[in-house]
Order: sequence, then C-alpha cells, then structure tokens
Amino acid sequence: MFLHADKIINNGKTDDLKRCRKDILTILSVALESVDPYRVTYEYLSKSDFSNYREIYMLAFGKASVGMAQAVCDILPLKEGVVITNEKKKVKSRNVNTFVGDHPIPTTRNVIATEKAISMVRRCRSEDLLLVLISGGGSALFCKPRVPLKDMQALTDLLLKCGADITELNTIRKHLSFVKGGQLAKLANCKILSCIISDVVGDPLEFIASGPTVPDTTTFEDAKDILIKYDLWDKVPASVREIVEKGLKGEIPETPKPGDEVFNKVDNVVIANNLLACKSAEKKAKELGYRAKIFSTTITGEAREVGPFLVRKAMDELKSGEIMIGGGETTVVVKGDGKGGRNQEMVLSAVEILRETELLFASLATDGIDGNSDAAGAIADGYTMERSFLKRMNYKDYLDNNDSYHFFKNLNDLLITGPTGTNVMDVQLVVHS
Repeated sequence: MFLHADKIINNGKTDDLKRCRKDILTILSVALESVDPYRVTYEYLSKSDFSNYREIYMLAFGKASVGMAQAVCDILPLKEGVVITNEKKKVKSRNVNTFVGDHPIPTTRNVIATEKAISMVRRCRSEDLLLVLISGGGSALFCKPRVPLKDMQALTDLLLKCGADITELNTIRKHLSFVKGGQLAKLANCKILSCIISDVVGDPLEFIASGPTVPDTTTFEDAKDILIKYDLWDKVPASVREIVEKGLKGEIPETPKPGDEVFNKVDNVVIANNLLACKSAEKKAKELGYRAKIFSTTITGEAREVGPFLVRKAMDELKSGEIMIGGGETTVVVKGDGKGGRNQEMVLSAVEILRETELLFASLATDGIDGNSDAAGAIADGYTMERSFLKRMNYKDYLDNNDSYHFFKNLNDLLITGPTGTNVMDVQLVVHS
C-alpha cells in the first residue's frame, strides 16, 4: 500500500527499528482497509430492506463517493444516480453519471455537477427514496454558492490558510450556499437516507460535508463572528459580506434548524469514522504482539504543538513493546511557502524530542493527501535528527517554512499511498521499540 515501503523500513538503523517501521506500515494499512468506502457501505446497506419504495435515487459526493456509490449499485436497482468525486474514476452503472470536481478549492466543474444533482433530486417523488452518500471533501465538491464562484474560491483559500478548523470553515460555507446546512433536505420531496463517512472530530453530523441533510445550529451571526475572529471580515470579497449582512437582516432565510419538519423524512447514519480506523489499528497491533491503547480520536490543535505533546506523553507512559494510537485532525497556520501538510508537519515538529529515544512516530492522512503534497504523512524515529544532519538539513528551517515534505523526502521517510478513496481524518502511531 505504501510507495517505497522497503526504503522506509530499511531506514531503521537497527533491526528493532526496521521491524517497528514495518509493523507501523502494516498497522496503518489495516486501519485504511477498515474504512474502505465500498466495504462499509455494502455491509451497512445489505442489512436493510428497500422494497417499500417506488424508485431509488442516489446522490454521492466526497472523496469516498465512488466506492460508496459502487457498493449501492452492486446491491440496489437504481432509477438514477449522480456522483461527484475528485478521483478520475467512474461508477460502473448505466444509470449513474459520475462527475469529476476539484478539492479543496471548488471550480466550475463542481458547480455544474451540483446543478445536475439538484435537477435529479427535484425529480424524486414522495414514494421514492433518495440515498445520499456523504464523505470528507463533500463541502467543496457539492457546491452551489450564493456568491460568485471566484469569490467563493478566494474565501476558501483565506480560510484554509488562517488556521480555522473544519467546523468554523463549514459554518461559513453553509451560509453562503444553496445546498449545505440542511438545505438539500428541503429540495427533496421524498424519504432521505444519508450514509456518512465522517471526517470531522467527534462526528458532528451538521459539520460533515457541511451537513446538507442535517439541521443546522449555526447562524449568519456565527459566520460573521468567525470572519472577525481571524481578521478576515475586511479581507473577504465584498459579495461575502453582502450575503452575511443580508442574512443578519433576514433578507435571506436562515438555514433550517432543529425541529424543522423537513427533517421528519430524513435519517442520517455514520457508517465509518476515525474510531473505526483506530480500533482496527489497535486490533492489528495486538495481533503483532504489542500492548496497544487508543489515546484519543478527537485530537485537534496546531500540528506543530500536537506532535511534541504526543511524543512527550509517549515518553512518560510507554514501555518497550507498547504502542499509543491517536486520531483526529489538526490545523496548520501557513507562514512559509514550502510544501507539506498537517501530518508531515506534526512529525517534523517532534524530531528533536524523538532524538536518542526508542520511540517511533508516524502520522497519516487517511485520504492519502496531506496538505499541498502528494504524500499522506511521514515517519520518524530517534535517529531522524542524526540522519538529517548528515544531509546538512536543519529541521527548524524546514518547519519555519512549512516545508515538511522536502525534509522527509530527502530522508525517504514520506508515507505515500496515493488517493485512498476514503477520508476519516488522520491516524497517529507512537511506538516504543
């Protein structure tokens, strides 16, 4: 599953480190397999009875949409389906149209695909079922903004770079959209079953892909407060401020809230999440002979602060043959012009603390795409600093430039999987050899 796995393993200076590096790759592979979108969707839907519906329609969007949709097509007779993905793959079904969009910045392709999806949803009748398959990346891919697309692109770029977390990002997205924040549910005149692969810490349904079929507890006021918090109110395009102000004045309706009768026809179910991946990692670690424990599946914060925290915790708590498993999603405040992502930066931030310890630290983005790079994460151990010195690299320079990718590329310690077709945030492993 990992590109250049042999090099990563052989970078271990001792036989123990080589064995641990190999085990880490095995454990992470099992974690990814457990949240395979086809597998989890097939397992869930195969237990249900859909015989009472006249027709079944399907709408899938997100990084896992192709796998999820294929499982539906292999189980159920569909009248029609629309899939919006960032993968160059198609669902094999004559009744399903697959559209390729862009992530994380939405483009015209995303908007056109979303308009096709809306047209299909409007064809659903009261005796039909609309299956909505939601996964990480859905906020960008399922996109029908109230502002010009170029303004939405500029806003998204600002929010991604300012350090806002996913709930803050999606609060703003919901109030600049025609379909997010429960508004898709208002468009459908039939029963809706949403199967969700969660990419948000704690699985809050209203923030996963901006909750298109879920009641929204956030407001236009919240959206404005977030923009002010990050000093963006005067920096965002004028059209964004205009929509928010209109919403505050009641000139644009609020997103549908809890208690709205439109949700009486909707069932939302999480079929895979970070906890599932971490539990699978724990199980595999025990099979390999480790004493394993899950520290947390709700890890958040600044990546370069979380990395040292996790390693120090492991130094205090782990003994030889033990492994600490964590999950969640951190953020990065981009100040440099380097290449990398939150997982690589998290590991880079800990290399000095790891020095001369018997610990190994790996962090992986389960979607296979970490930040602006083609890597999913990175791995380091007690000899990483020494190896970087031999290549005349100062990790602090790379950290200051947000250039974790090139640091680990030069050491052949990048974790590269390619796009995995799923997304349940990130998984961290700290191992005491």
